[in-house]
Amino acid sequence: MYTRLYRILLTSLSLCTSFTLHANDTLEEIVVSAGFYDTKLMQSAGSISVLDEQLIQDRAAQHLDQTINVLPNVNFSGGGSRARFVQIRGVGDLEQFVDPKHFPSVGITIDDIEVGTTATGAVLMDVAQVELLRGPQGTQFGANALAGIINIRTHDPSETFNGRIEAGYGNFNSWQLGASVSGPLSDSVGARLAVKQSTSDGYYKNDFLNRDDTNGRDELSVRGKLRWTGNNGAEINLIASYADLDGGYDAFSLDNVRSTLSDKPGHDRQETTALALKSSWPVFNNVNLETLISWRDSNEDYAFDEDWVYSGYCDGVRCDPLFEFSSSDRLIRNGDALAVDVRLKSDPGTVSWVAGLYAQKRNEDLERQRFGIFLSDYETRRYALYGQLNFEPANNWQLTAGLRYEHFEDKYNDSNALISNTGDDYWSGRLSSEYFLGNNTLLYAVLSRSVKPGGVNTETSSSFAFINPSFQPFLLSRRQFSAETLFNKEIGIKARYLDDKLTIRLALFHMNRSNAQLESFVYDASTFIFTGFLDSNSDAENYGAELEINYQLATNADVFANVGYLETNVDELRVFDLDSNQFLTRVNRDQTKAPNWQYNLGVNLDLGEKLHGRFEVEGRSSSFFGYYHNGKIGSYTLTHASIDYQLGRFNIQGWIRNIFNVNYQIHGLYFANDPRDGFSINRSYYQFGEPRVYGMNISYAF
Repeated sequence: MYTRLYRILLTSLSLCTSFTLHANDTLEEIVVSAGFYDTKLMQSAGSISVLDEQLIQDRAAQHLDQTINVLPNVNFSGGGSRARFVQIRGVGDLEQFVDPKHFPSVGITIDDIEVGTTATGAVLMDVAQVELLRGPQGTQFGANALAGIINIRTHDPSETFNGRIEAGYGNFNSWQLGASVSGPLSDSVGARLAVKQSTSDGYYKNDFLNRDDTNGRDELSVRGKLRWTGNNGAEINLIASYADLDGGYDAFSLDNVRSTLSDKPGHDRQETTALALKSSWPVFNNVNLETLISWRDSNEDYAFDEDWVYSGYCDGVRCDPLFEFSSSDRLIRNGDALAVDVRLKSDPGTVSWVAGLYAQKRNEDLERQRFGIFLSDYETRRYALYGQLNFEPANNWQLTAGLRYEHFEDKYNDSNALISNTGDDYWSGRLSSEYFLGNNTLLYAVLSRSVKPGGVNTETSSSFAFINPSFQPFLLSRRQFSAETLFNKEIGIKARYLDDKLTIRLALFHMNRSNAQLESFVYDASTFIFTGFLDSNSDAENYGAELEINYQLATNADVFANVGYLETNVDELRVFDLDSNQFLTRVNRDQTKAPNWQYNLGVNLDLGEKLHGRFEVEGRSSSFFGYYHNGKIGSYTLTHASIDYQLGRFNIQGWIRNIFNVNYQIHGLYFANDPRDGFSINRSYYQFGEPRVYGMNISYAF
């Protein structure tokens, strides 16, 4: 394994140094704000990627799921109107039906507010940059960042009055309209407000209902910031956001095409309100008191047609009416979260430190409408004490040590009389070493550890009374799952060469997952019931590399290459295999949604002062999408392009994604669901990603 990684390192460095110098321009410095201290990207230990505002604009991205494909070893799962869950280095949740998932393996924050499972609301409106930190971030984020963290940072209030109005239209009847305004209200108070509305008919057609909007989207987002700055360096920020997202969910068909036949198309709706109050106060010399209080309330409504066809589909010609069934599933969630984070932090220096306290309470009520009404209530509480110390034992050498102790409690009860009260203590931490070779090269090594709490598999309880008795003993043993511990070892290099025209970031990593929480399913063909659960009865291993290169090819062109390599395995996992129709143990199996290769290659062109273009290719290799079968999501390559023209205060953009209309897959199911063959043949069924989409945007800045 390590020999293979070293070969990748040597090959990558050879590739990086093979470029020829053609220009004098240098690359702009990027600052990462997700940690305790703002740090320059090229001076930060760990594998970190940043998507800036220009990249988001170049891809005409409306949502997080339209940007993260450019990042090495980062994947996302469908299963709804928008991608809700992200996988980093093969670690991450895949979908959500019944089970409460307060702690996705990949945490997402928007302006320091924890998003949790409501990442459907990760709309890229008025966003300054998206920061992705790979590997455990347990010292700062605890259970919220087992595999990494995505930090979405929107623009702050500006010192001068300015604003922006934008509108756009694309195929599939897609349009958007947004505006932002920012500026000072007084000498010490600044404010910012952004609003955006977008709609689309979606990329599927329902032939039975003769509708082309059953996968449509209607999304409204509002975000506001208010900042007060004192003369002594004190600062208070009030952050508010509201999202009303109404998405359709009608994505599966018996023939794996973009035409559906469901008579009860589903939906994926979310209404979320969030508030945060941040403050920073100088308490004594070179030490500040920082506080963050955040609250989020979310209502979610998720439903889908289980049979994917209409009543009467089996007419004696297509299939025997005896095989016809009709079923739908609806899950209504109401949840809220309150978090308080208080820390003392010294100013940056030769020695700097952070010490803090954290508390959080979350609650989620679920109503499931399927074969009757199922109700559950789940509450979690977390309390943490954490600290971090940075010091420089010698010139050009910095060490960082962080540790977090966390106490976790949860309470669960449901209408099937399952009651659970648990509590546990966890510790997370990070130790990193950074060595600077002059001003151009950083060598680093990181050891990091984080823990994701265990919990209750609600779906095993909600389905238990309806499933075949032959599955019940197995599901009884999976009613609860254990906490997962992830230990990450990482080395890397970040460097600038050729008068800062060539930028390289390369990371090699190895991760051990103890009691890995793996998303598994049992399908009962006699009742057509899928039962999903987290199985923590196995250990797992993930290792690989991330390479990001940017080269200023000429004064008006830079080329980039982002490549991820990943190997994963699960030691052994007990599953019910649909093809052999029996329980068996899979040994050394690749993990789901973990492609071996991912890549994003392209060029940015500045053709004069007014014209800018981007052309890129992205792709990935195939990967398993379940453990209970051997079906795979196929490999694919996509091509995108955009061009912008600046005309005074106006910016006009034309864009196109998936130029060659590749029919690629973002989610999969495997079972026998076709009445035409009497439900006798197991097949892979897919949810597809965007087809060819294109449009034009226009904005006016003032």
